[in-house]
Amino acid sequence: MNTETTAKRGPAGRARGLLLGSALTASALAAVSATAQEITVLTGYPELEPFYEHVAEGMSAEYPDLVVNIEPISLREHERRVALGLTGGLDDGTVIEFASAGAQRFLEAGLLPAAPEDVAAYVQENFGEFFVDGVSYDGQIYGIPLFRGQSALYYNTEMFEAAGLDGPPTTMEEFTEYADVLTQRDDAGNPTVSGWSLRLSGGGQGIAEKFWINLHQFGGTVLEQTEDGMWRAAYASPEGVAALSQYLDNLYVYNTVTSEMPADAEAFEREQTAMFIRESWVIGDIAQNAPDLPYATSVLPTGSIALSQNLYVMGDGEAADAAWAFAQATTTEDNMIWLLENVGWLPNRSGLDYASVIETTPALDAFVTYPDDYAFFTLPAIGPIAEILTRLADQLTTAYADESLAGDDAAIMALLEEAAEETNEILDREGLLAE
Repeated sequence: MNTETTAKRGPAGRARGLLLGSALTASALAAVSATAQEITVLTGYPELEPFYEHVAEGMSAEYPDLVVNIEPISLREHERRVALGLTGGLDDGTVIEFASAGAQRFLEAGLLPAAPEDVAAYVQENFGEFFVDGVSYDGQIYGIPLFRGQSALYYNTEMFEAAGLDGPPTTMEEFTEYADVLTQRDDAGNPTVSGWSLRLSGGGQGIAEKFWINLHQFGGTVLEQTEDGMWRAAYASPEGVAALSQYLDNLYVYNTVTSEMPADAEAFEREQTAMFIRESWVIGDIAQNAPDLPYATSVLPTGSIALSQNLYVMGDGEAADAAWAFAQATTTEDNMIWLLENVGWLPNRSGLDYASVIETTPALDAFVTYPDDYAFFTLPAIGPIAEILTRLADQLTTAYADESLAGDDAAIMALLEEAAEETNEILDREGLLAE
């Protein structure tokens, strides 16, 4: 048997060829033992590459004959790659990492095969209803839940202490008050360190997702479902005005941030912002890039988004059997804890003991310990969700650049109503608009 680890460069970027090992499903054991197989893992999260390597390398001793090629690229490029691949055809044995909401249109089109019965049973036994629903369509299970994006507040403890703040903000009003106090300015009053890093540009639908998180804290939502299962835009509302006003106030009234300033995790790690809202992966990024950063995390005022990323498999036959086996192996208890501890994404599997991880990485506590009334939401699993959020993101980007909107609630509502009309037109076109 070939026991060497191979490496090669794939068409979508660097591809790691790794030899697969244990924890295979019963249906795949024969395929792996009988002949060498080669599968491909398509991921839109480059930081997960070491995790997939870890899974494969940990299994290689017992089953050394399967090569796993890992092809990581940026998330938006990955989404385009998957869309083109599913419509044009992907090789048997391709493992696709995809969000529940994003997979919906491909499930509706019949482009993703259902999971084998033993894999479906495994999912039913080891994941909660929320995650099982996220990989199901029309009564069948199509994927394996892997991890979720869930948000919390990151804040620089030294900056908070210097500003006389003894803990994180607990209301949205306090977010703006704290941002004003935390902002560092030059002699001309221009911010040099932002008090609160807001997502103002880049990333397409990500802008709308981050707005939705803030909107959720005000008690609002971008889309609401009616009793008949249909949908309509719900953000042209007092809550929507409050959420958008907060962005504009921080930009133009309190001057706590600008669209040109460094932003997001990189800015936080370089101490160019005092606080920001982001998912748990940032903890691992900080450990790697800024291990001495003085920071802590906190739950958000009312709740968080929870976006599940799942693994789906293309094709059938021996290669697909082995691909399903690898997908299942990623969710063993040991591998799930390794993912949390080394990458920072939150495992979807039920019944895991996080105590050892929290002891060594206290910042993760805000992601796994929260009040009983903490409310989670996710993106609706409807075909046009990406289009809806991308178009809303365009509208929001334009709004963030318009200083004249600051303090003008009527103008803000008019902008939201125009955007909501576009959202409803998309829903209507797809036969999803509520009466």
